[in-house]
Amino acid sequence: MAGALITRRRALRLTGSGLGAIAFGGCNILDGLSDLDHPLRAYMERANALTMAAQRGLLDRDALAQEFQPADIRQPQRPNGVTNPQDADYLKHLNAEFETYRLEVSGRVARPLSLSLRALSAMPARSQITRHDCVEGWSCIAQWTGVPLATVLERAGVLPGVKYVLFHCFDTIERSLSGGVKYYETIDLVDAMHPQTILAYGMNGSALPVPNGAPLRLRVERQLGYKMAKYIRAIEVVDSFETFGRGRGGYWEDRGYEWYAGI
Repeated sequence: MAGALITRRRALRLTGSGLGAIAFGGCNILDGLSDLDHPLRAYMERANALTMAAQRGLLDRDALAQEFQPADIRQPQRPNGVTNPQDADYLKHLNAEFETYRLEVSGRVARPLSLSLRALSAMPARSQITRHDCVEGWSCIAQWTGVPLATVLERAGVLPGVKYVLFHCFDTIERSLSGGVKYYETIDLVDAMHPQTILAYGMNGSALPVPNGAPLRLRVERQLGYKMAKYIRAIEVVDSFETFGRGRGGYWEDRGYEWYAGI
């Protein structure tokens, strides 16, 4: 496992070190990247493509991100993004202690699903102690418990040829007079079926806290933190994400971040 981790990080340095330096230097430098003509954007997209090609071409698709020991958990998991959603549909489930929550699984599947939190927690679970790496430059180690996304997708019966999994979230991350923009994210089927990709409902031995994404959040351990959608409302299996949001594959990707945020 350690060898795979070193190789993967070395590949990232070779292909995307310039992008990483930009991203980890802070968010302000990325202002304006939603403009498709921004001079930095083409460079970032080339680095993104090279990182993905290196990881997919040189490494085992099932290679695991490093896992840690309980003693390595030395601080609470730092929340990121929205930490207290005030959306009416979310508050309804929160006030019912998520007894009314249902995860809807739809799109290019043979058997659409509507799963309660109880049903999800009754499925075979995986626990893993991993490091969350934020694009802003900080990291935290925590234990995550949940159902492998592959288990849910296999139960739904993903149709042949499907490429992406789209996560619709409860939280409105951007508000305006014309309405709000809810968080969304996509990953491809390779990462969706990875053994460490889970729908987490537990953290550090307890139920997932609201600031960290309750009742359900994505953990895709070989990517940066903004890929790990919180407050998941529904999963949609799709052939393309071009018709969602601004067509870049996620809320932050629509605003200039790379789609394949591999580490």
